[in-house]
Amino acid sequence: MGVFLSSVSGVFVILVMVAIGYILNERGWFDENSTRMISKLVTQVALPAYMVTTIMKDFTAEQLKTLLPDLRYPVISMLILFAASTVISRAVRIKSSHVGLFESMFFNSNTVFVGLPINLALFGDRSLPYVLVYYMANTTFFWTLGVWLIQRDGMGKAKINLLATLKKIFSPPLMGFIIGIILVVLHIKLPSFLQSDLTYVGGLTIPMSMLFIGIAVSNAGISRMRFNRDSIWILIGRFLCAPALMALLVIPSHMEILMKQVFILQAAMPVMTNAPVVSKLYDADADYAAIMVTETTLMSIIVVPILMVVIKSLV
Repeated sequence: MGVFLSSVSGVFVILVMVAIGYILNERGWFDENSTRMISKLVTQVALPAYMVTTIMKDFTAEQLKTLLPDLRYPVISMLILFAASTVISRAVRIKSSHVGLFESMFFNSNTVFVGLPINLALFGDRSLPYVLVYYMANTTFFWTLGVWLIQRDGMGKAKINLLATLKKIFSPPLMGFIIGIILVVLHIKLPSFLQSDLTYVGGLTIPMSMLFIGIAVSNAGISRMRFNRDSIWILIGRFLCAPALMALLVIPSHMEILMKQVFILQAAMPVMTNAPVVSKLYDADADYAAIMVTETTLMSIIVVPILMVVIKSLV
């Protein structure tokens, strides 16, 4: 019961900030430019700074060297989920114009805007590198295979721009992670004033991420939520198939218990917030993607406390 209440408390910390973003957007505080600015501020400024300071503060070179080999677990998980999504999309006859989006949303999760704050609320700063290892796999799959699938929906054919894809994969958060690792491995200490600046800027990450989610939910419109075949199977994929598969992969392994817990929780995060943006760019069904972001984000409020109890009992 204590685990459940702790998880509920952690989720409510996040929920209050999401609600603030939602209410302010409903009252007209934000427009499309504001949303874009918040997204860029989080991903290009605050989160990289947060990565550098947290990794330098909480991890040693020896600990970091053991992280990267465990990248194989989210990679294997996503490959299996993608294969499952192709079978399911045909078996349950997902709408033809939604097949690529369905498959992309089935195996990719929101590891930054929702996954990072929830993991930090539940596990603390020591979960950050594990979140980032999962993020490395997730962002690579989304900006390659995921975008290719969405393109196929909207354009009938698809191709991958290698240079643009590499820019997306080697994003500022990942570069912040890499810089943090380099500084720790080389035993380089930053000047105290720079360390303080990065800490203050990094402190924007969680509240701004939650405001962004609240705005996104408001823009998608709760009234447009629909539980039909195309949406129910996404919910099953995100909240049942993905964490169950990850649990099967990591529980028998010898990795640290906290890393197992983070990986399972990350696997059960909502649909990527980038999905509607990419869908609109390639003339796929952006409304379907936006609705699924909203549905899965709201459902995660219910799922996370229950999942935490299950994780604690298994791991």
